[in-house]
Amino acid sequence: MNQDRPTELVVDALHSSPKPLANNDQHLGISEPTLEELERELPVVYDGQIPLGDLLSRVVQSVYAELLELVETLPNMSDSARKRTLADWVVKTKKQVVKLYAVAKWSRDAATIQKCMNITAFLMTQNHQFEESIRGLNYAKESLDPARLRNHDLLTSLDVLTTGSYLRLPTIIKKMAIPSTPLTDAEVAQTLFDMEETIRYRLRLEEIIPVEMSRYHIADGRVHFNVPKLFNTSFCLRGGDKNDGWFFVHVEFLITVGGDLTGLQEFPRVPSGMIKRHITDEADARLAFYLHLQPEQAPPPEIPPRPQLPQGVVDAPLVRVFNFLQMMSLSYQLEIMWYQAERMRSLGWGDYLSIKMSPDRKTLMASYWIRAPVPQIPNRPRSKIPLLGGILTIAIIETRGPPQTGPGPARTSRQRAIARLQQKSKLGNARPSDDVEGLRFNVHWEPAKGALGINISLNDLALPPGVVQVDPDNLDFEHMLRTVIQKHSTAILTSFSNQLQHGPNKVFSRPGVVSLILDDETQALRVYLCADQVLIITIDTRTGRLCLRDTGDLASAGGGPRFSLVSDKLNENPSILMDALCRLRLSTIMDLAEQKAKYLGLQCHRRRNIAPEEMAKLGSEARGMLYIQLANFPNHYLVLVVTDERFQYALITTSVIADSMFGSMILEDIAWLNFDRIHDKANILVMDGDSTRREGINHRLEDESSSSLGKNQSNGFNLDIQGLRELYIYCSARVAYINVERQFKIRGIPFTHVNPTLGSLPSPELAQMQSSLARSVPALCVQSKHILSGAPAAEAAMPNIRVIPLNWWSNEKAQVVTCVKLKYVQQPMGKTASGSAVIRPSKRIIYDTTEAVVSFLSENVNTCVDEFLEEWARVSKMVVIAREVAQMSKHTKWHDVRLLSFDLQTVEFAYSRDYTVSISCQDQLSPSGGTFDLEFSRTPPRNGMDMDAEMDNFNPHEDAEPFLRDILRHAHGRLAPSLHCLVTLLRETLPIVVVLEAIRQEAKKNGMILDVFPKAAGWYRLLYTDLKHALDFRLLSNQRIAVLDASHSLFDVQMPGKAVEKDYLVLQPIPQIRDIVTDVVRDGLAGGDLTTGKVAAIDIGVICDAGGVDPLARAIHTQVLKHLKG
Repeated sequence: MNQDRPTELVVDALHSSPKPLANNDQHLGISEPTLEELERELPVVYDGQIPLGDLLSRVVQSVYAELLELVETLPNMSDSARKRTLADWVVKTKKQVVKLYAVAKWSRDAATIQKCMNITAFLMTQNHQFEESIRGLNYAKESLDPARLRNHDLLTSLDVLTTGSYLRLPTIIKKMAIPSTPLTDAEVAQTLFDMEETIRYRLRLEEIIPVEMSRYHIADGRVHFNVPKLFNTSFCLRGGDKNDGWFFVHVEFLITVGGDLTGLQEFPRVPSGMIKRHITDEADARLAFYLHLQPEQAPPPEIPPRPQLPQGVVDAPLVRVFNFLQMMSLSYQLEIMWYQAERMRSLGWGDYLSIKMSPDRKTLMASYWIRAPVPQIPNRPRSKIPLLGGILTIAIIETRGPPQTGPGPARTSRQRAIARLQQKSKLGNARPSDDVEGLRFNVHWEPAKGALGINISLNDLALPPGVVQVDPDNLDFEHMLRTVIQKHSTAILTSFSNQLQHGPNKVFSRPGVVSLILDDETQALRVYLCADQVLIITIDTRTGRLCLRDTGDLASAGGGPRFSLVSDKLNENPSILMDALCRLRLSTIMDLAEQKAKYLGLQCHRRRNIAPEEMAKLGSEARGMLYIQLANFPNHYLVLVVTDERFQYALITTSVIADSMFGSMILEDIAWLNFDRIHDKANILVMDGDSTRREGINHRLEDESSSSLGKNQSNGFNLDIQGLRELYIYCSARVAYINVERQFKIRGIPFTHVNPTLGSLPSPELAQMQSSLARSVPALCVQSKHILSGAPAAEAAMPNIRVIPLNWWSNEKAQVVTCVKLKYVQQPMGKTASGSAVIRPSKRIIYDTTEAVVSFLSENVNTCVDEFLEEWARVSKMVVIAREVAQMSKHTKWHDVRLLSFDLQTVEFAYSRDYTVSISCQDQLSPSGGTFDLEFSRTPPRNGMDMDAEMDNFNPHEDAEPFLRDILRHAHGRLAPSLHCLVTLLRETLPIVVVLEAIRQEAKKNGMILDVFPKAAGWYRLLYTDLKHALDFRLLSNQRIAVLDASHSLFDVQMPGKAVEKDYLVLQPIPQIRDIVTDVVRDGLAGGDLTTGKVAAIDIGVICDAGGVDPLARAIHTQVLKHLKG
């Protein structure tokens, strides 16, 4: 490097003039550092700075992202919105770009600014180092001052230098080096004996001893004083002269710390260390207060002179030291109790216990049950409950005797006499310099007026003498405080008990409902709520808060939070105790009832949208209601009404007001229930039937008046699950019967009540299935002439018809069974009938074949009568049809009519040979009269191997079923004549349908299609292939059959002079029909197929009997085909 090259230093961006190197530096070969080296030594500071590139990148990315967003959103905007949005974006982006441009301009000076910041940081670091150096120098200066050496002992140095030895050696060094001669044991014993004699002489003749300290003994050269419950102490004389004073030796405080012994080591009975030194100095000072010091013991000039005794006053050092040690002992005990109180605060009592010590440390005040101030809410009265429960004060006081006894502390007469004799004998007319101070503890308890909202008389708060006092043998502040709090809690709970038992509300006034539990450990108020629920009210000793807990089963079912909430409200205002307990009692009762209802699976509600004026119908004594909805009857509720004394039970019927906004309900009907009567019935009926014969109960379901509720108060709120189930079942049965009876009343049908199981005992299986109340609930009985009035086949039923609701005792849907005994016993038969005595042809019908009793089951109680009448109309007609068919078989002409199948729903019978018909009916109560369904068939052939059996199974009457069923449908009057008419028609038209079916089948084999169809029940038509010609077969009276040209009608009347119009759109006359008929009749008579007198030819056809229809039909059909083909 060229050292002659000048260096440059940039300051404030200005170039300074070059400096030449110093001559000295050049001589030593040291060069000045360059500017770049100096800059590298500077600390780099980037505080508050960011790179310009990052800022530029951030702005560009932001603008690009906004442009992409505009590309997606602008096409969906209107033109004006698009322009406005684009203009706003341009203005905002322009501002950002302008700001970025300004920042870019400023960044040109970034290097200079960075260099200045680095220089500033370097100077600040250098300044900090200078300040640290200054502080280090000051610290060294202050630390070296005490370390200076002491001045040299010049005098001793001169002595040693001149004489070669010490001339001024201190005596203490000599004594330390040369020990003194020790006393012998005899000398020690003699010395102690002499001292004891001196002490004894002084105590007996000269020293005034306080009466309280009169118990002493002399031993070991000193006197030992014992003050019971205060201290043991010992003193000794300074010498044997008369003026030698006393000095303190030791003291032991006669105390025993009780309660928590955690801090026992802090309070020794025998003081030691600094405490012992303090007591010793103070006691010696008091003992030598008036003592004359020897000249060599004279005090320094700066200490004031010692006090002198007045004339006629004698020094009493033992009185002074007694007063001192007495105060020390009492203060020591007070400090121990203060320590115990503070420890209690640290162990959880801190927020509820306040401890104060007076400045003179003679008074300890403990305020318990401290509570935080309640925030004042505007427009609400201020709480008058004090913020503390009471104050326990322990103070050291001085006692004085009565004025008539003279000055001095409070003493007994014996102690006062001893004190006077001692003073008279030892002092004569003189008086002692000090008087005895009679100090003792005074414990005062002051409960706060109105604590917990209760004003208690002073007599109830009076404590027996000696209950709360300071016992030195057991110093336990906690025990004293708990004793006071226990007394206070007992008084408050007693007051609460009186309020509950003698208050305006008589809920808790009965004997045994409220009771006090008082013992050494527990003070509680026991309140019986209901059933097995017992509430225990206690007062927390520490906090003074009322605590509520439950001892019943509900305590384990989540009742804790509710009791906690009630406790909080009660502690805020204890005056609401009566109201709070009433609410809690009501809530507990409701919870128990609701728990039982839910256990049974019942749907219950505590509130329903019922207007208050409607609720008033349940009585003014109602405190709460639990609504149990009947599962089968949603508009009916079993209501448990809670009163002050017991449950009341009501069955209510509700309806929703149509125009109400929130679906308000009204009470249409209220029926009060007698629980005792219902429960007694159930208990009687569940007894063993083998050991107790139960008589039938013919009680009618009637409304129980509310006056009967007060007759038996034994139940109260002890509602068990079985009792609730019986009530629910009873209400379900009641509603079911009411609904059935209402249907009877609407139709004007009279009814009576009977017992369905009178004189019989249920089987064990049936007893398990039914409710215990099932046998006590009567059935309804109606007369068939009333309920079946106007119904078809009413004559088939016996007079009495029973109506019995079912399943009201279970969770299943309620049903109603109607039992009808038939007059005509017709046994079921056929393929649908089983071999048992009871059959069930359908879900809603059960038939007892042995008793001929038909039971109709209805799934809907509200429509059971309509369903019964509908089922009866169907079943009764089937019964009548079966009976009539059975009787037809006995007819001489209808020996082949026989009943094939009967199951109350369908009747199948053969009306001729193997031709059968199955009859069923439905919708018999419809306005149209209902319909009959007829199914025609043929009985299968006996020979199962017959190949033509399948073809023979078709019954030709099937095509005429719509016309034939109308005979039964439109039958007016009885059903039997209509059935006879139907069977007659079937038998008489059977030859027609048989021969027509044969003709159709034969033509089908020949490849010809003929259409055979009925025109009416006794009118059949054979339509030929050209659809223009046809033959009609019509049944006439007296079993005659007419075979006619279908183009002509039996009812056409030819008017004279009027030509018959021909319509080529209808059937055309068969060519030469008259000749065809004439030839066929002639040939039939000649061949013997027809009987003379049974056949008559007419212009358009022929009339014959049933026996001649087959040959005539076949012959005429053959000839017609020939003419049509020709």
